[in-house]
Amino acid sequence: MSTVSTEERILSVLEEDAQASCGEIAERADVSKPTVRKYIDRLEERGVIVGYSAEVDPKKLSSQSIAMVGMDVDSGQYVEATRELKSLDEVQALYTSSGDHMLMAEIRAGNGDELGDVISEKLLGVDGVTAAHPSFLQERLK
Repeated sequence: MSTVSTEERILSVLEEDAQASCGEIAERADVSKPTVRKYIDRLEERGVIVGYSAEVDPKKLSSQSIAMVGMDVDSGQYVEATRELKSLDEVQALYTSSGDHMLMAEIRAGNGDELGDVISEKLLGVDGVTAAHPSFLQERLK
């Protein structure tokens, strides 16, 4: 028997293929289907699994441009700024960061010009956001 826990094996399968059926997960994680259902329900309830998503190759999107934007935020306005950024439709995901910027946001828009407008008007328009540094995604390599 593997030293990897049942939970870890199930999560590993889901991370590789979020669309895997319970039967596929059970087979690959070497557990029963009811066990998979029980663990997935628990993981969702505990907030370990926060959603299921599709991975997108930005280069193949003819109708969208995607950027990861590092943002610096005034520490006195951090909570309010984060709350407002999370409410913006164009912000697909928002992360805290220990790197060069306090926050990292995944931003999507119809094209590069619209993306620039979102960054300059919406992100930098949020009180407390002091800088935004975009990296435009081009080709997904993995």
